[in-house]
Amino acid sequence: MNILLVSSYLPYPLFSGGHIRLYNLIKELSSKHKITLICEKRDHQGDVEINELRKICKKVITVPRRKQWSLKNILKSGFSTLPFLVVGHTSEEMQREIRKEINENQFDLIHVETSYVMQNIPTTKIPIVLVEHNVEYLVYKRFADKAPLLLKPLLHLDVLKLKFWEETAWRKATKLIAVSEIEKKIMEKQRKDIFIVSNGVDTNKFKNDKSKNIESEEKILFIGEFKWMQNRDAINWIIKDIWPRLKAEFIPSMTDKGIKLWVVGRDIPPSVRKLTSDKGIIFDDHAPKETEEIFKQSAILLAPIRVGGGTSFKILEAMASGVPVVTTNLGNAINAKKDLEIVVAEDAKDFVVKIIKLLENEELYETISKNARKLIERKFNWKKIAKDLDSVYESVVSYD
Repeated sequence: MNILLVSSYLPYPLFSGGHIRLYNLIKELSSKHKITLICEKRDHQGDVEINELRKICKKVITVPRRKQWSLKNILKSGFSTLPFLVVGHTSEEMQREIRKEINENQFDLIHVETSYVMQNIPTTKIPIVLVEHNVEYLVYKRFADKAPLLLKPLLHLDVLKLKFWEETAWRKATKLIAVSEIEKKIMEKQRKDIFIVSNGVDTNKFKNDKSKNIESEEKILFIGEFKWMQNRDAINWIIKDIWPRLKAEFIPSMTDKGIKLWVVGRDIPPSVRKLTSDKGIIFDDHAPKETEEIFKQSAILLAPIRVGGGTSFKILEAMASGVPVVTTNLGNAINAKKDLEIVVAEDAKDFVVKIIKLLENEELYETISKNARKLIERKFNWKKIAKDLDSVYESVVSYD
């Protein structure tokens, strides 16, 4: 097929879940399909990053990513029916490039990554496959619910606009894709024919080649991009509630093992570092670039997700690496078996109980480690995920 892929981001380097997902799907599908990528590009991305995509795409066209938080965008969204997120991703240059490609080429379908770039697609008879990583209005609603009282009315109004926009885009698309059952159930209120194309893992890169050494230093890992509100919420919860309880109830008797909380991420903001002066917490924005090396040094992944949606890449990668994951029900979007493939907790006290149980019970640790790896190999490798997406493409052609 000849596919026009329109994205809100250039998927390289592989710093975030969205980048990892889109890059690997393009890589797997490029042997079968001719893909023209039109996407927004951030200032730090240049020829090196673009050339990596040219290796797997027929053509790559980039447009500048406009600054989201600007007075112009705030005012524009305030006096518009469009939500703030959509205003920030509206690009006349992208619209021109899309029209040009459609006029000059014969595309079988248009693959759109995220509904907030749908406004850049002209009216066309070409089938549209829309892929949603999250239900964005729910992410923003959770943020608005915690905002200062004076800002809440404005933020909740924008959430309503975003909800209307997303639901309209869902109905408009020829085919609609969610990444997990959680999003699918919400989308089904608008239409019933929702496909799931999960996130995946490079199982050759992330391997379960470590064994728990109870005599060495134990690092409880938290890893994430701190520009995302769900990661800022999670690390706040860990530092203020979960870690102090764990330290009080367990770590004093285990000081010889050197148990540490290892907080890893690029450009960890001062606001996060200022949350604590505890020497048992290591803030590390210079950890190995290769995430698989980080997991090799980690005993447990702590992922107390309370905001957001989709399938977390760090959870999938940890499971592929044999690192037991302690998360919430929201974080267990892949419906892994509790206490067999993943560990689920809902409040700070429960998190502490579950973490202690993993650290003390080596048999439980090894069981979850091995079962998690088997689950990833079976359901979440990129070749399998790419086949799922390809089947949606095929259904569009049949549908058309």
